[in-house]
Amino acid sequence: MDDCLFCKIIAGEIPSQKVYEDERAFAFDDINPVSPTHVLVIPKKHIARTSDMTDGDEADIGHLFTVANKVAAERGLEHYRLCINNGEGVGQSVFHVHLHVMGGRVMTWPPG
Repeated sequence: MDDCLFCKIIAGEIPSQKVYEDERAFAFDDINPVSPTHVLVIPKKHIARTSDMTDGDEADIGHLFTVANKVAAERGLEHYRLCINNGEGVGQSVFHVHLHVMGGRVMTWPPG
């Protein structure tokens, strides 16, 4: 997508602190972290929201969790939170599916 911030990051048009990359996923440090570790893991395929997924997207979305576990291990996190928002009403501000990997501090439940 031409106007998608995360697609531009994947393409290298916008700089990021890359954490991980493979043929299906890209991970980078969040520019507004809410915890000492806050990494976004995104599919290289543009999918705006989880509710926009089609039957062929399961493998790419599932792969995000494998990447998240690798990132957490590389960052030395034993405990961490994974979060995907679906829509503006719950905080999604960039409409390209992204998995937040957050850790390095105590977190409460439910989140605010």
